[in-house]
Amino acid sequence: MTTIEAGLDTFPKLVRSNAERRPHKIAIREKDLGIWQAYTWRQYFERARRIALGLAALGFARGDKAAIIGDNRPELYWAVAATQALGGVPVPLYQDSIEKELAYIVDHAEARFAVVEDQEQVDKLLHIRAQCPRLESIVYDDSRGMRAYSDPCLISLAELEERGDKLAVGQPGYFDAELARGSADDVAIICYTSGTTGSPKGTMLTHRNMIVMGRNAIEREGLRHDEEVLAYLPMAWVGDHIFSYAQSVLTGFTVNCPESAATVLHDLKEIGPTYFFAPPRIWENLLTNVMIRVEDAARPKRALVHFFLGVAQALERARLHGRTPSAWRRLLHPLGQALVYGPLRDNLGMRRIRVAYTAGEAIGPEIFVFFRSLGINVKQLYGMTESSALVAIQPNGDVRLDTVGTPLPGVEIRISEQGEVLYRSPGVFVGYFKNTEATRQTLEDGWVRSGDAGFIDAAGHLKIIDRARDVSRLAGGTIFAPKYLENKLKFSPYVKEAVCLGQDRPFVTALVNIDLAAVGNWAERRGIAYTSYTDLSQRAEVYDLIEHEVRRVNASLLDDDVLKGARIRKFLILHKELDPDDEEITRTRKVRRGFIAQKYAALIEALYGDGDRVQVQAQVTYEDGRTGTVRADVKIRDVALRATAAGEASL
Repeated sequence: MTTIEAGLDTFPKLVRSNAERRPHKIAIREKDLGIWQAYTWRQYFERARRIALGLAALGFARGDKAAIIGDNRPELYWAVAATQALGGVPVPLYQDSIEKELAYIVDHAEARFAVVEDQEQVDKLLHIRAQCPRLESIVYDDSRGMRAYSDPCLISLAELEERGDKLAVGQPGYFDAELARGSADDVAIICYTSGTTGSPKGTMLTHRNMIVMGRNAIEREGLRHDEEVLAYLPMAWVGDHIFSYAQSVLTGFTVNCPESAATVLHDLKEIGPTYFFAPPRIWENLLTNVMIRVEDAARPKRALVHFFLGVAQALERARLHGRTPSAWRRLLHPLGQALVYGPLRDNLGMRRIRVAYTAGEAIGPEIFVFFRSLGINVKQLYGMTESSALVAIQPNGDVRLDTVGTPLPGVEIRISEQGEVLYRSPGVFVGYFKNTEATRQTLEDGWVRSGDAGFIDAAGHLKIIDRARDVSRLAGGTIFAPKYLENKLKFSPYVKEAVCLGQDRPFVTALVNIDLAAVGNWAERRGIAYTSYTDLSQRAEVYDLIEHEVRRVNASLLDDDVLKGARIRKFLILHKELDPDDEEITRTRKVRRGFIAQKYAALIEALYGDGDRVQVQAQVTYEDGRTGTVRADVKIRDVALRATAAGEASL
């Protein structure tokens, strides 16, 4: 068991240490009404203390759970620390969860208290209170729109802190006594998994888990107290808890909360972070936005940018493959730095980045190379909720296109006989809340079954192939790894989501979601008019565009003796976007394959039939919970048939 200093063995104690050692250093900022508001570590600790005392005044007891719901806000991070200071457990939830999802987790976690951002979250909780009998008090920060609310369970954050001040007068030693009772092996947080195959599971992580893994990553990556990070990913995701809370508290670096989801890219430019995390989809969106602006530029400027980007990407590919770059490209690079790479980094808000990560699924080689060629140190990492977010990270100086890096200090990785990745580390969770059977299936003798199929290469790097349960075979015996194919499709800026099918089938097919922004821009530049996503998705020109991307994927498989038989033969473009509200994907955008197979059974059968189109009618759920119906005539494109007609090599 890893030793941790007693006075610094929980996050609230570490916050107190920061308040004492660096009281005037900025701990967290928030952009509100266009102005950045800054709070020091002394203020961070003081606000967490007042919130804790206020919760105690409401009857919060050691072991109680507090649901935390809202966008990334200082007050919510303080509420996390406050809950932990009293020996309670914060349970962050996705702020865009619909009522059904909130009700399940709030009830399952046995949350007595909730600390939420605004009216939207209050309304959802009030609607589900009958399903959550243990929920007693809802604390809200932003009171806009709530003047007429009179439910006795509601209390504003300001009033809560006033109650805390009164309790402190009557019991001046209460907070310090509760803080001292906390220990490293107390549960620090319960993060619920995304629930791709069933109900979400509450992953229990201790202070020791998060402190040790956070420190190990800090030392490995050389993180410092002067880092600046942007906290924009959901607080319910374990990665945010590591990057925006645990590591910030451990090193004392500054966290920045954007004004809203709509202003993230603008706020990114204003802050200029030094330490940055984004899932592949964010990197893809950034690249798509860049290329849209490039294509809209005048021809000479467009040609200049493309030329120098080609130079930089060739240099980066050579470095990644251990080859010596050509001399003429090396000579041109400084000029490209002045004319293209530097201005692009500035425009993206990434001029100061020292370390950047991507994780969650494979990132396209073209995207990865693009950002690294600009001089941005983007690296892949691997982890999951059950590992305190961290298992492996690509080392500086040994970054590779097709791996997720080497194990962090204290982490052991081995591959089972079935090819599944197993790991153990100080960050391994203690179990799933109220689910001993799931814990037993996942955790055995300290080793976690990741559920991922992969292997360790000769250099000690971990390679992930797919989810182990999803790797199967086609009817003819060819190995079928759907996520591998889906990621290759999503390397295209025009493909937002994809679901590949083929298990026990004669060939592979795909359901595709187009990226409305990228394809919409592409259509407008070609004078193709459209009225909606559904209309645009079924245009013949768009099918031609996506067919080109399918052919690209198929061509990339030709040199792979194992997977070349799993090329995509047919595809269709879905008439609607896959949506978490419709339960088709999770809040972290993981495909719920079982649900997709049921909901789109008619489309899937049509893909394996002889027709070239199918009539569909689907129910969609809007953000306010209302439902509607979408009807469409969905086309089916047979890539192999068209290839044969054109005289190309068939599948």
